[in-house]
Amino acid sequence: MTRRDDSETARVGVVTVAFRSNAVLPDLLDSLERASEQPLELVVVDNLPGEGSLAGELAQQHGGHYVPLPDNPGYGGGMNAGVAALPASVEWVLLCNPDVVLLPGSVDALLAVATADERIAIVGPAIRNADETLYPSARSVPSLRTGIGHALFVTVWQSNPWTTRYRDERAPSGEQRDAGWLSGACVLVRRSVFDELGGFDDGYFMYFEDVDLGYRAGLAGYRNVFAPSATVIHTGAHATTTESARMVRVHHESARRFLLSKYRGWWLWPVRAGLSTALRVRAAWVVRRTR
Repeated sequence: MTRRDDSETARVGVVTVAFRSNAVLPDLLDSLERASEQPLELVVVDNLPGEGSLAGELAQQHGGHYVPLPDNPGYGGGMNAGVAALPASVEWVLLCNPDVVLLPGSVDALLAVATADERIAIVGPAIRNADETLYPSARSVPSLRTGIGHALFVTVWQSNPWTTRYRDERAPSGEQRDAGWLSGACVLVRRSVFDELGGFDDGYFMYFEDVDLGYRAGLAGYRNVFAPSATVIHTGAHATTTESARMVRVHHESARRFLLSKYRGWWLWPVRAGLSTALRVRAAWVVRRTR
């Protein structure tokens, strides 16, 4: 990574959360050196220290701080701990999965977009999968219509109109634009806004914490901007592949938490009850289907 000497103060911090990440974390940390021309402050949070984790050793090798957590608070909780460990000089925080590789200049490209408007709170790059296909990382905030349609049809009808609207796939993929939320796999966040919003809601163990953060940023009058001038590679959800049934349930529970929070008016209790039942039934169906 870009190292600091004693006279340098980093404006940008990088926080990643490790969880059985020995195989992928080195590639992320190696990519930091070419991702920016300015100094970066690195924090590696370990949600599963011990058990052969190399996160502390790798953080030290790359001039970073190591934060081992005694209990696993989930992705959002780990990120919150990492941001809290950054010095006050850091104005922008790159939050990224350990299985992301940053292409040269990507952090500087994100920062150039982020600093163009004080209302911009979160900026996300173009995220490419390992096979070079583009991941739909800039999406609309899920509503009842798009959320239900996407959930019902995405596995059997990929191009259905609800999924297309939710993934904002009608917009040109190569153009900078505002989005409802941006994938937490890799985002640059204004530190002051992150603190103002209270960081991630750590009630989400995994999934939807990025949806919730983008939604709350929008409600507070800030912008979430997709910036394809920056590109990263995401190799996949390595930490959850051996726990697919549990992660399906966690994903549906997180969706339930978000939608129930969004539609919280007392007069919407029938909607909340219907959503809760539908998501639990769908989770059970998906788990059975994947066995």
